[in-house]
Amino acid sequence: MIAKLGIIGYRNQASRLISLCTEIQNCKIDHIYHPTKSIADNRLTNNFSDLLECDAVIIATPNHTHFYYIKKLLENFNGYIFCEKPPVTSLSDIEFLTKLPITTKEKFFFNFNYRFSKLGDIIKNNLFISQIGQIISVQITLAHGLAFKKEYLASWRADGTINQHNILDNLTIHYLDLANFCFGEPSHLSYYPSFMSKNGTSYDTCNLLIQFGDGKTTSVLNSYASPFIHEVLIIGINGIITIRDNQLKIYSPRDTFNENGSFTTPPIVLSNEFNLENVYADSLKNSLDYFISNVLNKQPINLDHFKTSLATNRLILELHDH
Repeated sequence: MIAKLGIIGYRNQASRLISLCTEIQNCKIDHIYHPTKSIADNRLTNNFSDLLECDAVIIATPNHTHFYYIKKLLENFNGYIFCEKPPVTSLSDIEFLTKLPITTKEKFFFNFNYRFSKLGDIIKNNLFISQIGQIISVQITLAHGLAFKKEYLASWRADGTINQHNILDNLTIHYLDLANFCFGEPSHLSYYPSFMSKNGTSYDTCNLLIQFGDGKTTSVLNSYASPFIHEVLIIGINGIITIRDNQLKIYSPRDTFNENGSFTTPPIVLSNEFNLENVYADSLKNSLDYFISNVLNKQPINLDHFKTSLATNRLILELHDH
C-alpha cells in the first residue's frame, strides 16, 4: 500500500514535513493545498475537495487556522489527520475535540514530536538511573536572536493581535508537553512572559516553572532575544546530567568530597556525543514515521497521545489567562 497524503501549507514547517515525507517509504504527497497561492509545484491545488481523496491530511498552517481546517476536514473526510501543535487556540475548541467519537480521535495525531526524541527517552525512562538515581529536576534553556532578524517583524509570530504568546505556543509548548508526557499532569505552573527585543508585538521571552505531585520540577527558559544557548540539566538524587556543546556528561556520585570534607562536584563517569540541535530534526522524523505507520497499517492511534495533547493545549491556554 502507498499512503496518499495531502498537506495544508507549503512554507516553513510544511516545507520540512514535505521533505521528510519524500524520505519515507510507501507514502507520497499527492496534494499541497493553499486557498489562493500559486507555486511552481504540480501538486499544488486551490481546491480543498482534492484533499478528501487522500488517506491522510497534514495541517501545517499558522496556529489560529488549525481548528478551521480540522472542522472543515471532519465534514467529509474519514482519513487520518496530522496537525501541528498546538492543536487549537481556544478552550471551546478543546471542548469540541473532547466530545469527538473515540473512532475519530483514534485517527488524530497532534505533532508534539519531542515525545519521540532521544531527550524524551532519557527523561521518561530515566535511562541513567544507575548513575543519577531518581530525577529531582529538569532544566531546559533554548534561546537565540530570532526577534532581531528582519524577517521576524513581517511574520505571524511577531503579531501580538493573533499570537500574543508566540514563544510559549510555538517553542515552550514542546517542553511543557514533554514534561507532561514524562511526569504526568503538573500540580502547579508559573509563567513569566516578557517582551525584551521590543520588535513586533508578541512576547519573545518566557520562563516556565512546572511542579508535579511527587515533587519533581521542570523549568524552561526560552527566548528569541538573546545570543544562542541550548542546554539541558537533569538533576538526580545521586548525580547530574549536563547536555551542552554537543556533549552529554554524567557527574556522580553525590557523596563526593574535597580535602576539607565538603561536598564538591562529582567526577565525570560518562561522556558521550549528544547534539541537541539534531534532537528536533530526529524527533520530527520519528513522529511522522509513527503517524505514517498507523496510516499504512490502518491502525488506531494510541488515545494517550490525543489525551495528553489536549491536556497540554489546555494548560497553555490557561497560562494565557493568568
